[in-house]
Amino acid sequence: MKHHDAMFIDGTWRPAAGAGTIEVVNPADERVIATVPAGTAKDVDAAVRAARAALPGWAATAPAERAARLSALRDQLAARTEEIARTITAELGATLGFSRRVQAALPVVITGSYAELAASYSFEERIGNSTVYHEPVGVVAAITPWNYPLHQVVNKIAPALAAGCTVVLKPAEDTPLTAQLFAECVDAAGVPAGVFNLVTGLGHVAGQALAEHPDVDLVSFTGSTAVGRKIGAIAGGGVKRVALELGGKSANVILPGADLAKAVQVNVADVMRNSGQSCNALTRMLVHRDQYEEAVALAAEAVGGYVAGDPQDDESRLGPVVNAKQRDRVRGYIERGVQEGARLVAGGPDAPEGRERGYYVRPTVFADVTTDMTIAQEEIFGPVVSILKYESEEEALRIANDSAYGLGGAVWAGDQETAVAFARRLDTGQVDINGGRFNPLAPFGGYKQSGVGRELGPHGLAEYLQTKSLQF
Repeated sequence: MKHHDAMFIDGTWRPAAGAGTIEVVNPADERVIATVPAGTAKDVDAAVRAARAALPGWAATAPAERAARLSALRDQLAARTEEIARTITAELGATLGFSRRVQAALPVVITGSYAELAASYSFEERIGNSTVYHEPVGVVAAITPWNYPLHQVVNKIAPALAAGCTVVLKPAEDTPLTAQLFAECVDAAGVPAGVFNLVTGLGHVAGQALAEHPDVDLVSFTGSTAVGRKIGAIAGGGVKRVALELGGKSANVILPGADLAKAVQVNVADVMRNSGQSCNALTRMLVHRDQYEEAVALAAEAVGGYVAGDPQDDESRLGPVVNAKQRDRVRGYIERGVQEGARLVAGGPDAPEGRERGYYVRPTVFADVTTDMTIAQEEIFGPVVSILKYESEEEALRIANDSAYGLGGAVWAGDQETAVAFARRLDTGQVDINGGRFNPLAPFGGYKQSGVGRELGPHGLAEYLQTKSLQF
């Protein structure tokens, strides 16, 4: 990495306005691997001014040319996949295999999808005696989390650029090195100066200054619901557009007649991915009483295959969580589950054997979980599965919908028609049917306190557009 000590503003790497720095820590061994500038309101202002100045030119750029720049960005990301994967593993702790397969590879696909959309999207349409134009919303503030440090960046930057917007990115302070690599790729792809800008910094300083800046037209934030409320209030006060992708407590409903063994195995694997640090993780497993104990045994067996290990080791399937605060938070939830009477089937609050150093959590399964328990209601964001029992399909539906969140979910049944009928009644933005695969073109976002707006595909592009109609 060449630019640890600089911000990317107006097409150049420049020193921060202040002298503050942020330490980047490897969560596997707790060692400081780099420092980056702690941006201030002055850095944010410089970045927003650059984005505002670049907006007219980029908005007027033909969609085909914007598509060409995104295609070039896709190629840059693809060429540096291994470097990106290793950087993500070093600063996040995701296992190297997962970093390669998902953390680094998926953003290449998504960037390519927006290159295609930029070239094919209908930015104008005829409705009766009106021509309706879909124009860029303006300067975008993109504030991203640490759990998918490139994927979440691309989910915002690629559609914003495709729409003709200019952007200022404030990445999570835990994982800024990946964002710096992304900025290098944007620069190498020939995106004009000022169209993309990067400011590293703390959320309550740089993030807040960015959300409050009067020249920002849209704030796109991914993170906790608590911070999302604050961002929404700031944006509302400034009459800005806002897109919020927030928390989740997704239910996996296994109906009688489903392939129980497969459903449980997929559920456990889903929660273990990225050490449980996925907002749409299927953390609540709902099983009919007649199959309940069998499911509990299957889950205990499945989680035994996930042993905390060195994320740099190609054989590791479970790495640490991102930082000490997150480790302590997850262990606290595990302790709370035991205190409230849930049955600990696997794992527990202690450090995994041989992993006293590093931010590790034992993969944990709880049985006999009831809807009033904390572990059934609050987002844990760690490798913890809660198994709940139901007696009828209607009760399963009530339990699944008994949540402040509505981001993801899954339904397993003996036939697709039954699963779809149940899924249509779930209060959630995405539902996987009998193990349905992730679709990078499908809209991703939630109901209720899981957020406002959608990411990915044409629905994600529409978030960065506003309409103007001309009547004839």
